[in-house]
Amino acid sequence: MRSAAERDALEFTGVVREVRRGCYVVDVQAGALRREVLCTLAGRLMQHHIRVLPGDEVQVEMSAYDLRRGRIVFRGRRNAEPR
Repeated sequence: MRSAAERDALEFTGVVREVRRGCYVVDVQAGALRREVLCTLAGRLMQHHIRVLPGDEVQVEMSAYDLRRGRIVFRGRRNAEPR
């Protein structure tokens, strides 16, 4: 059974903008709201040595109580930049 904190988690999709000493700055856009979120990696991503680089699309899980911090729970495809 999931705890109350897990049930209250909000999930958004964003793009990693920069990496700072094990923390990631992610630009999250939810409708008209655009926000910068400071994130860490979830345990499964660290356990399986998943690398997250700037430009990667990620899924972020945040608490309803603090929308400035979050946890990266899934790494999607990397956005292709035109050359």
